[in-house]
Amino acid sequence: MLTNLTYGSEMKDNIIPYLRLKFAEKTWNDTFQHVRKCMERSRDESTPCEPLVRSLERLQEEFTVPSINTTLSRLEIMAKQQGIGFHVTESTCYLTADLFYLEVVLEACGGVKEVKLAPQGAPPTISEPLLQLLRFKNFAGFSRKLAGLCAQYNIPGDNDIKLKLLKSLQYLRKDLEQISHLSRPPTDCEPTKDLINKGRVGLVIAGKEDRPLTIQFFITSPDDDAKTHDEKPVIQEAQVTVWASAVCHQLQMSSVIPQPPQLDPQGSPVSLPLDQVQHEALPACFLLRLQPPVVMKASFVKKLSLITDVSVPEDDLQWAPLPSLLARGSLSEDGHKETLERDIVCTVSFPGDLRHRYVLPGAAWDSPAQTAAAVDGVPFTHPAHIPALLELLRHQCVINTLLRSCISSNRTAAVGDLHFEVLPESDTSFSVTFNPPEADSLAVLLVHVSGSHQISCSLFGAGTGDVNLDQYVTTILTENLSIPVTLRTLYTRLRELTAAPLSLSHSANTQSENQPPAPSTPPVMDTNSSTVPLPQTAAVTDDSSAVGGSACFTMSVASAELLPENKTSPVSVCVMVNSELT
Repeated sequence: MLTNLTYGSEMKDNIIPYLRLKFAEKTWNDTFQHVRKCMERSRDESTPCEPLVRSLERLQEEFTVPSINTTLSRLEIMAKQQGIGFHVTESTCYLTADLFYLEVVLEACGGVKEVKLAPQGAPPTISEPLLQLLRFKNFAGFSRKLAGLCAQYNIPGDNDIKLKLLKSLQYLRKDLEQISHLSRPPTDCEPTKDLINKGRVGLVIAGKEDRPLTIQFFITSPDDDAKTHDEKPVIQEAQVTVWASAVCHQLQMSSVIPQPPQLDPQGSPVSLPLDQVQHEALPACFLLRLQPPVVMKASFVKKLSLITDVSVPEDDLQWAPLPSLLARGSLSEDGHKETLERDIVCTVSFPGDLRHRYVLPGAAWDSPAQTAAAVDGVPFTHPAHIPALLELLRHQCVINTLLRSCISSNRTAAVGDLHFEVLPESDTSFSVTFNPPEADSLAVLLVHVSGSHQISCSLFGAGTGDVNLDQYVTTILTENLSIPVTLRTLYTRLRELTAAPLSLSHSANTQSENQPPAPSTPPVMDTNSSTVPLPQTAAVTDDSSAVGGSACFTMSVASAELLPENKTSPVSVCVMVNSELT
């Protein structure tokens, strides 16, 4: 119908977009009024309104009319979605919560001129990130930021309790930032990674508009992780917030860090006990909200409570064998949940078509000692708790990282080139059984994780006789925290050690055929009747005895010079030498 208007071509080109704009604006306003009435009606709180919210968000995406009414409408809807207040005075609107409010100044055309954020008790300050989101009509991003703000200031209790808890939380954050600035010994590692994995309070990131103060406390190396599978390394972090408690706890109402901050002789930050500073009993405690949750054994969960004297809430914890919980994060979309109840069988692929096949038997791991749960929050009451809590969390993260390296996303029963079985041994150790190269027997690698930075390996049954092999494997595993990468390197090393004695024996036989050894170094017969030259470091002593014209000499041979199958301890070999040779 619009195309039949008897206007000139220029006027026609201008009025059609104008009419379409007005039609879209009226449609949006009518739709918004209808949705708002639906949201304001009383309803059962248990009935979800997600379909209505999704429809509204879809309308917000479709209608992009730059008018002040539509902008106000969208801001009001986002405020109602978060359960906070919304007020308008002329061209300024306020989104108000108990502990903060946002001030948004609009232009007549619907654009946003200014956005200010005001926490409780503090003057409003300009928020450039929130301003840019609204200027670019990124209402979805603004809604996420608003949700983050509400979560950050979601403190339990009435207004008086909320203000006290907010004050206590602010002092805690300041103390943690001061501790993080204390000097640390220099390190050869990458500074940021070293601070995250070894810092007293990890890497402390000051609170932002959409998130509280955050502590990053564990990260794996991206290069090492990429050697086994395509999963990206995950930075383990914890947000510092407040958690409601049925029991009152003494919380700080002032700083517990003496000025200037200092360290004790053990290198730990000095902090004052609560009875020496201003404090108050409140029905809450501080909380490290773990993101993502950390899968922890039951024994580790108990240790957390011993540090803080506050029990970790177990009502929502779902207990299961440790590998099963770790495998859930590695399952592909077509993985089946029932596979977690049986053996976990995974194939880890390497460059060059090399594949390792790992089996974690369900029966072996299904025991009370290996029961674990995904913990998403750790309560505490004092800043001094955090260094010990982080060390315990890191300890569990190291164990999880090692086991996860065997549980790749390729959870299949495909045949691998090498086969390994992973079995639990204790709370902090496990073993890997495999078949060494060129051998019919089995070897066992025992991995013991005694702390977040203490890993030790012991190899049994390989028959190499290399006394440095345990330390060699320990160094590799400590550097990359990957069982497949370590076993690939170990298998190559074992192959080299197995081939070395064969080369030595072949060389000795060739020498005995072409050039007999000198009388000063008489040949010695090994258990396989092979002739090998006497090691130069062997000690020869006269036994002062002679039998039938032959002299008996005793030779002490160092264990490092024996063949692998004979290496147990230094031995003495008695050699009968005919008297005519002397």
